[in-house]
Amino acid sequence: MAALAPSSSEPGAALAAARRLYLLFRIGEDRYALDAADVVEVLGLRALKQVPGTPPWVAGLLDRRGVPVPVIDMSALAGRGAAVMVTSTRLALVRFRPDAGGEGRLLGLILEQATETVHYDPAVFRPYGLDNADARYLGPVLSDARGMVQAVNVGDLLPAPVRALLFPAAGGSHDGEVSP
Repeated sequence: MAALAPSSSEPGAALAAARRLYLLFRIGEDRYALDAADVVEVLGLRALKQVPGTPPWVAGLLDRRGVPVPVIDMSALAGRGAAVMVTSTRLALVRFRPDAGGEGRLLGLILEQATETVHYDPAVFRPYGLDNADARYLGPVLSDARGMVQAVNVGDLLPAPVRALLFPAAGGSHDGEVSP
């Protein structure tokens, strides 16, 4: 007997269709959410090659199948110092697309307590009321049973000068690009 899928006329079907999967992580005591559609892979911590001359929140380069992938430390980016290197700290590879429809590149994010995924309706997120020019990557917020969660916009993580440093013009090379 075939399994029954909910029909679109059922009330719960529309609600489920609107929900998206998010990877939760923490910076200090605060919770943040990455849209799982932006996440390519979640790994344990790896050894990174250091890159002198970069901002302190650039953790280094990851060798992913022979392709160098820049990695940033989200705790350091938020001004909280380097992430604590424990088993719940993960390295998430995300699709970095600073321009809609632009070339996608892999970017690594060191995330503390990145051990949980949750479904949220994106329409429930609300603007948080600040225009934070130094943290454009911070998106809207929502409240759930455990408090507030703030979305992180992957495409806004790197300011233009750092983007140019980490993703220089490839001169025709497409290594590290992410397929749609």
